[in-house]
Amino acid sequence: MIQTMKGLKFYVGTLLVGACGLFQGCDSDDGFSLGDIGRDWVTVHVEGTGAYSFTGDTWGTMWPAATAIWGYRPVEGQRAILYFNPLYENFQSYDYGIKPEYIYDILTKSVEKLTPENEAEYGNDPAYISDAWIGGGYLNLVFAQHVPQKEPHRVSLVQATEELTDDGYIQLEYRYNTYGDTLDVRMIEGAVSYNLNTLDLENAKGIKLKLNDAVKGSREVTFTRMDEDTPEAAKEMDFSQMNAR
Repeated sequence: MIQTMKGLKFYVGTLLVGACGLFQGCDSDDGFSLGDIGRDWVTVHVEGTGAYSFTGDTWGTMWPAATAIWGYRPVEGQRAILYFNPLYENFQSYDYGIKPEYIYDILTKSVEKLTPENEAEYGNDPAYISDAWIGGGYLNLVFAQHVPQKEPHRVSLVQATEELTDDGYIQLEYRYNTYGDTLDVRMIEGAVSYNLNTLDLENAKGIKLKLNDAVKGSREVTFTRMDEDTPEAAKEMDFSQMNAR
């Protein structure tokens, strides 16, 4: 059974104790207080040496006016789950000024080209997909995987042709390669975000995703909305044990 991030809310709450006085706005005029905690799937943006911001799928643009995650090394376009204290609305040129409390990077990949020569590399093992949606310019998937004993499993989003289907959709495939390592009966959660910026979404009706589902068999999922709401459960999941690449 998929487990949620037990104790994280308590952990985040302890980080806040005594933080007032470190910066102005612990009790801001914008209706936020130090006890308010937001959470969102976000995209990281590098703004300069040691400076970064976030674009949340739900909250919009956010600037760290303060932080509790010292030493974080931002990577442009990195996807992450962010827990934060909202401090100000309409902060400078951003939707919000925030205080990041906890961040967990999500595996972030691009759409790859599928050819007869490289098809074996991607595999096509049965996959346990629990949720999938498009948001923030990414196709986001939540899955379960057997605990690898040898090497990380490979999770890929591939495209065999750039031509649209007869009914006007972009055709993609989700490929899963366990490298034959499925002996461990234990299951752990995983998540991956695929950047869709290489696809011609403007001229397509949406995306059709083929996948080999471990429960439902070979099937196709159709996405017509290019900016869906992030499932609330996906904001709380613990992906720290994930072992995929």
